[in-house]
Amino acid sequence: MNERADLNQPSFSIAAVERDTGLPKDTLRVWEKRYLFPQPGRDAFGERIYPINQVEKLRVIKRLIDGGHRPGKIIGLSIDELAKLAEVSSAGSRIHVAPDSLDELNGYMELIKRHNAEEFRQAMSRLAMTMGLRRFVVEVVAPMNAMVGDAWARGYFEIFEEHIYTETIQVVLRNALNTMPSARQGPRVLLTTLPNEMHGLGLLMAECIFSMEGAQCVSLGTQTPIYDIVLAARAQNIDVVALSFSAIQGSTAVLDALTELREKLPPTVEVWCGGSAAALRKKPSDDFYLLSSLDSISESIAGWRLRNQSTSA
Repeated sequence: MNERADLNQPSFSIAAVERDTGLPKDTLRVWEKRYLFPQPGRDAFGERIYPINQVEKLRVIKRLIDGGHRPGKIIGLSIDELAKLAEVSSAGSRIHVAPDSLDELNGYMELIKRHNAEEFRQAMSRLAMTMGLRRFVVEVVAPMNAMVGDAWARGYFEIFEEHIYTETIQVVLRNALNTMPSARQGPRVLLTTLPNEMHGLGLLMAECIFSMEGAQCVSLGTQTPIYDIVLAARAQNIDVVALSFSAIQGSTAVLDALTELREKLPPTVEVWCGGSAAALRKKPSDDFYLLSSLDSISESIAGWRLRNQSTSA
């Protein structure tokens, strides 16, 4: 099945494909066996190497999976069929905003498309300052995330343009967080993702809302092993471990990891989960609290305060 790679076209190592698409190496290997795609060639050392056309298809597949599609249903489709499906999916999943706001957000997206990265950064910084961090995250960043994802899935945005957007928003959010007062009275919250979960922007958005609610946040970034999460929670006297999951994470892997984490953490440390992974919403669980949206963080912290007041009373 695997042949020597064609040296006349661009090709990528499995590590490069993982970085570019967000699909873990293990997932790529499983799909290769289960679905006969991708079909990498081999380089002179016998290592997997992926032609550009397969990488492009994997990028679209990743977008569709993030939108809720199942791998087994879409991997066998052609790139044209996937593109059409991405258009339909993006139209159906687009966040609804007021027409005036939509025009404004589209204008900011055009700054990225015209490669005016500095102008885009300045515009986002002004909005974060004038609107306030909470409104900026909920009313600007959240819908723009969906719009940028749609633009990429439809082929309007290149991957590097999406990366410029993501990196710019991360800089703006971190700068805003750095200006917030450090004295807070809320829970100590550890934010991270589990291994193979590389989506960090949603985690940073959540950190902004947590901080606005008075939480004392400790961020480990993405892809932290369970054992290290437990060590960090103990060392930092954490009250809540907050995890983010994207749609690509399989139900069994998510639930097994959460069960293991719950068993290893002290019973006083709560586990809160958010994101688009379907497993989080399948059935109630005693292992974690579900954050259904960014807005639900406020309610969850209020609930934490009530539970701890009753515990200490």
